[in-house]
Amino acid sequence: MNGKQSFFLTLCLGIVIGAGLTMHDAAEAKKAEPAVLDLPQNELQTFTEIYQRIKLHYVDDVAGKELIENAIRGMITGLDPHSSYLDTEEYKDLRIGTTGKFGGLGIEVTMEDGFVKVVSPIDDTPAKRAGMQAGDLIVRLDDKPVKGMTLSDAVDIMRGDPGEDITLTVVRQGENKPLSVTITRDIIKVQSVKNRVLEPGFGYIRITQFQARTTEDLQKAIAELKKKTKEVGLNGLVLDLRNNPGGLLTAAVGVSDAFLTEGGIVSIKGRNEEDKIVYNSESIIPGDMLDGIPVVVLINGGSASASEIVAGALQDHSRAVIIGTTSFGKGSVQTINELRQGNAVKLTTARYYTPNGRTIQAKGIEPDIKLSRVKVELLDDFGFKPVKESQLEGHLENDKEKQAEDKDKPLTPDELVKRDYQLYEALNLLKGLQVVQSIKK
Repeated sequence: MNGKQSFFLTLCLGIVIGAGLTMHDAAEAKKAEPAVLDLPQNELQTFTEIYQRIKLHYVDDVAGKELIENAIRGMITGLDPHSSYLDTEEYKDLRIGTTGKFGGLGIEVTMEDGFVKVVSPIDDTPAKRAGMQAGDLIVRLDDKPVKGMTLSDAVDIMRGDPGEDITLTVVRQGENKPLSVTITRDIIKVQSVKNRVLEPGFGYIRITQFQARTTEDLQKAIAELKKKTKEVGLNGLVLDLRNNPGGLLTAAVGVSDAFLTEGGIVSIKGRNEEDKIVYNSESIIPGDMLDGIPVVVLINGGSASASEIVAGALQDHSRAVIIGTTSFGKGSVQTINELRQGNAVKLTTARYYTPNGRTIQAKGIEPDIKLSRVKVELLDDFGFKPVKESQLEGHLENDKEKQAEDKDKPLTPDELVKRDYQLYEALNLLKGLQVVQSIKK
């Protein structure tokens, strides 16, 4: 594995395979092949015999190419949920995934117990608007059961032309019966970095995916927040990685680097010791772009792979407080080997580790402060609403109230606590950290 180029697999729907995809061309793959393969002769003879029996006795005539491809798929998918064989069309779709624009529903998925599991819906997409949630199990696609399908088969069915509907039958934790969700396919244009001011002096950045431009877009977002808070200064930042399924390893390293001044970010270890790669800070962005101001990172069960690299790096360096629920636990690296005929093999070739040597695989990142997503209801004081000046007859008008409404006006605390309680608490923590930091000065 040489870190030459990384790709994030979307396959139009966004199949989550996470950070650290590395490309190898056919020539390099050939060089890496051992001179002598230890082939199990008895098993190969069994394979040949079964192939012959299918060709001679199966009820339908099946092309030899199809049989061999199916055998290859079975051999690779039997390794782990993230290794797979990609035909030429699937390999082309994988490359498209790094552009941030693709057709489909806008969900990141993986396979679990024979069903398609939603890792997370992507912001501002049909799936998100239809109410799909991280952890949903898709058991039917229109009238077709998912059980028995490969992930690629399911993806092929979910793809379609923009404007076409598909009905997903979904099993969701906490619901006593399956849900029917109809989604209209569309062209998905993903804006990976968004920012806004929560309150004067406190900024918010959300990263929805880690794409080729994410590091650059993050730098722009930080610069915009500094400009928006110029009068009072930027005193704290919430970095929202909830429902972020991952993406490019280089983007995860770049985002982490933006907040760190020195030290490791992530290490990748394969089967052989010489395959170890260590990524350090200041390899992309020199210094801490926020000059040490408090940072809170929000994660949840839909935060996977590249998101976990960032959260783990900032946590190990004590650069940020992590709030939310345990992340997804995707801590493996897939290498894409391009084959001679334009197809490819995606193999899990390594695991990645946080700066302190923690493995994330099947464990995830544990938040410093556990905080589940809850619904908050505001109560009136003592059961009645107090009378305010504006309700008194003949009260003086506010001489400012006729000014044009500010579209970027931050949410009030009451509005924020009802809309996003985790973010509300993250903002409160930032305020506390900023007070402590000012006292120390």
